[in-house]
Amino acid sequence: MNTQQRQMALVAFLQAQNCSNYVGSWRNPSSMTDYLTPEYYQRIARTLEEGRFDMAFFDDRLAMPDIYGGSHETTVRHGVRAIKLEPTSVLMAMAMATRHLGLGATYSTTYYEPFHVARLFATLDLMTKGRVAWNVVTSMNNSEAANFGHTEHLEHDLRYDRADEFMEVVMGHWDTWQDDIIVADKEANFFADPDKVRRLDHEGRFFRSRGPLTVPRSPQGHPVILQAGQSGRGLAFAARWAEVVFAKYPTLDGGVRQYQALKEGVEKAGRHRDDLKIAAEVKIIAAETESLAKEKREMIAELSRPIDGLTMIGETANIDFSGRPYEQPFTDEELQAMSWQSLRDKVVQVSGKKNPSVRDFVEASGRGTLNDGPVFCGTGEQVADMMEEWFSKACDGFVLSATSVPGTYEEIVRLVIPHLQKRGLVRKEYSGSTLRGHLGFSKAKAGDWKGGKQ
Repeated sequence: MNTQQRQMALVAFLQAQNCSNYVGSWRNPSSMTDYLTPEYYQRIARTLEEGRFDMAFFDDRLAMPDIYGGSHETTVRHGVRAIKLEPTSVLMAMAMATRHLGLGATYSTTYYEPFHVARLFATLDLMTKGRVAWNVVTSMNNSEAANFGHTEHLEHDLRYDRADEFMEVVMGHWDTWQDDIIVADKEANFFADPDKVRRLDHEGRFFRSRGPLTVPRSPQGHPVILQAGQSGRGLAFAARWAEVVFAKYPTLDGGVRQYQALKEGVEKAGRHRDDLKIAAEVKIIAAETESLAKEKREMIAELSRPIDGLTMIGETANIDFSGRPYEQPFTDEELQAMSWQSLRDKVVQVSGKKNPSVRDFVEASGRGTLNDGPVFCGTGEQVADMMEEWFSKACDGFVLSATSVPGTYEEIVRLVIPHLQKRGLVRKEYSGSTLRGHLGFSKAKAGDWKGGKQ
């Protein structure tokens, strides 16, 4: 195999909860039910490492979905992401069962403090020997705000203004230690050169933070930065800060356009286009024959319930759909107030209506159903063909969602990965020990970061 051949980044899209991001997965007869134990997540981790995945990452929300009907009743009754464990704790359980697999967790820039996040993820990175990533989010609804003592969620662009400064503080703290400065000479009573540790002394619009950070640099320098914003402001944030972006393409043609636009945005932000990898989110349904795969897809599609979509749309758009006439169009003001702008824009585009209704949101968004994003369904070879086509035109890899856990990942590793390995599109063995090494990035060194340019 040509060692210089471009290879796919492979990321598993996980949830520390009772279901995957496809809510109906908990109803799948093959899904395991011990999701409140470390063994559940460690089983997944070992499967992913066997398949030589780059990373598993955890999405997260900071509230139980309770916007639909103003209550958590439907969420709990129907299992619509009712459980949400703290993701970094689960991450460490998986780290202890693996040696190479990268591990990412979501943490919000809206409801935490930069020093805490910098210290937490720097520590995680040391404890995993350089395998950690931080998925940066700004959170999305009033339920999350209420859990942190606020009456309502910050306005969309203001959240990103705060997030930009949050990143400056976190990256600045990670840069307060120079590389490899600990001497620990016991006889000379010299631990490290204090001139190589500095205070940050940040004072800005949203934050004041002194430092220095109390955690030295890790084997990969600092954690990898993940991001998944799809709005215009979110994509600008990603172009400045992210190293891996999770993209949700409705079609391959749309993906080609978004891929190029984001790569160009990275260059405008003063970075090289290869400093950012774009991973397209897809669901994979693989089986030994095409007919078996289609049968499996039909069974999985039937696992969704209308309440799944209504609850999830309310959570992401920050609007209660329960008392609204199904066909009543939203006003311009109501659309502008929606928290998740990319979802709103998708519904407007797909429905062809400037002022869509609840029905349009349910049908055009696909939330809670298999239609919420691309599905690659077929034999292992057929799925590999689809992945190769997308990889050649619109992405640098994939973030793979599950419809049964851990079954989906076991099928990918058993049926799909061998075909990708034969084509040289994914690794057969890990060649390094850090997540940056898996992704083809060099170690982040002290002094590399300059106001968001790395």
